[in-house]
Amino acid sequence: MIGVRLVQKVSSTRGFAKVAPHLIPALDRAVHRLTRGKVLLSAQMLPGVILTSTGARSGLPRRTPLACMPEDGGRTWILIGSNFGRPGHPAWTANLLAHPDAEVSWKGTDFPVTARLLEGEERAATWKTVLRFWPPYATYQARVEREIRLFRIVRRDGEPGRP
Repeated sequence: MIGVRLVQKVSSTRGFAKVAPHLIPALDRAVHRLTRGKVLLSAQMLPGVILTSTGARSGLPRRTPLACMPEDGGRTWILIGSNFGRPGHPAWTANLLAHPDAEVSWKGTDFPVTARLLEGEERAATWKTVLRFWPPYATYQARVEREIRLFRIVRRDGEPGRP
């Protein structure tokens, strides 16, 4: 488990927060494309999905690799809008607020989902679980004044195609 602790420590640094948002998604997209959706590089440490949401302003499809916390045997996931501890909310969170119907690629399979922003007691309870799952999120939250957004995405069975 030393490797996991080292990654957690490194991912909590300000330097990581400056470099990671540019490097990790680009690498994830490239590897995901090359492996036809079978591999996400960042998922070697944390589970991950490729979220395809509809742009809040543009209305265009937006593909974003994201770490996630799977729930319910892969029928639901928690998406954490940490933005690597940077000040603003990540764009994908605004997209889900405007257009909650989206699509995810999970372990090489694409399917439709619906996202819901968690609030109040439900968010507080889920945040505790998220911190047990990946403790560096506490460092990210301490670094910013905004409340990190949490979304629960739920698989919509029997609905083919993109959002």
